[in-house]
Amino acid sequence: MRFNLLGSLALIAPTALWASDDVRGEATTFDSPNGVTERCIRIEKVPTGEYKNSDLEEETAYCEIDFYAPEIAICPKTWSTSPGMAVYDISEGPYVGNRSEFERNACKEGKSAKELANGRVAKFKSTMNQKGTSGTFSTSSLLYYHFSRYLDATVKVPVAVWRSMDAQAHLTEVAEPGLAISGGSHGGRMNHEGWRVFVAADADPNSYQPTDDLFTADRTQIYGVLLDSPGHRYGSEINGTRKSGWGKGQNRDFQETPAFLALRSSKPLPEAIAEGVRKGRKDRQINKDLGPDVSDRQMAFWMQELTEIVLLDFIFSQQDRVGNIDFTPYWYWVEDGKLKNQKTKHHQPNDGDVPADAILIRRSNLNDNDAGGRVEYANFAKSTQMLEKMRHFSPNTYRRLVALNSDLQTQGPVYGWLSQSFGLSDRQIAQVVKNTALATSILKSNCAKGDLVFDLDPVTFFLNKNTEAEGLDCNDP
Repeated sequence: MRFNLLGSLALIAPTALWASDDVRGEATTFDSPNGVTERCIRIEKVPTGEYKNSDLEEETAYCEIDFYAPEIAICPKTWSTSPGMAVYDISEGPYVGNRSEFERNACKEGKSAKELANGRVAKFKSTMNQKGTSGTFSTSSLLYYHFSRYLDATVKVPVAVWRSMDAQAHLTEVAEPGLAISGGSHGGRMNHEGWRVFVAADADPNSYQPTDDLFTADRTQIYGVLLDSPGHRYGSEINGTRKSGWGKGQNRDFQETPAFLALRSSKPLPEAIAEGVRKGRKDRQINKDLGPDVSDRQMAFWMQELTEIVLLDFIFSQQDRVGNIDFTPYWYWVEDGKLKNQKTKHHQPNDGDVPADAILIRRSNLNDNDAGGRVEYANFAKSTQMLEKMRHFSPNTYRRLVALNSDLQTQGPVYGWLSQSFGLSDRQIAQVVKNTALATSILKSNCAKGDLVFDLDPVTFFLNKNTEAEGLDCNDP
């Protein structure tokens, strides 16, 4: 049914329907053993985006990775639902100088392969949308990275760069081993089917449709993104119970978590937090996963992060968020009137230079962002009215959203950057513009009715145990 629908669209819409390798940014090139020139592209920064020095350093590091260097080994990712490639540093460990042996022996260990290397340095993920496979659109990760910097988001979204790879090298070193290793106890059905599709496509690009979604214009290379996404998976306290099944059901379950319930409460922020925790704990699984004590400060961070997650998912029509939110634990404390933090090591006070009265805060990681951006994906944030239900919001996030919408509607600098940088089709660009306008309209309407309070600021809340709601013009650019 999906392919018939898309075929009919092709007859009535002469504009580009699919993504392509027509991306723009700073390029680094590598030559494969077959003499194919591969590209790594650092997409140009979004106008007015807030990037850290570490973001740009990571981009540079990813674009220094030569897939065929002797200190690098590549393995098929045979865990989870989508096929991909894990890139390992073997400059230390038992396989120093023996790339082929690592790929022959260690890759079979799946996730544990990194224990036999000097660590995993990146993952290479490509688009994969065929019957029986998990829905994956590599460009989605690039969109989330750069737009999260535009919104100056609190939630942590991983750095990503565009990368191509010689299809024949991918076939022999990754896809064929992936097909052999996956399946059974070594990977799920969708992962195995993804590798079957990859083997066929690497050998014959036209077997994958639409071909431009996966292959460069000359059909000699596949393309995708390089990124890494460390973190621990939340339980039902953030990801929801998922007891209602995939689709709208689990997305409604997601809205019954403590932090989301607090966002839905019209009470002042401290009372909304208390209400969210109380109502959330009524579910036995959530109560267990939440633990015996959750601080108001933790809840304030979660609430801000959830608003950003929902907003990004709404704009990009994300269909696979629930169950895919991770965290990294940090110690937070106040020093000379300023909020300080440090990533934990042992989950105990006095961890290095951390004061004994530091508070443990789980900071959310939005690592799995590859099921957005395509018009064909189901937008569950939209269809389950997540934005409509929010009663608390950050004034900074709201202003940036209004400014983004204004730019996209007038085809300003951000629109030009979006249109030229990612290889998106006309329909995919139009979807981002339309969804941004709808998100802005929903929040403006709530604001105009007095249903939206601009009081989310987790740093201020941490310092003062409360925040002053900001009086904000609903049309404030």
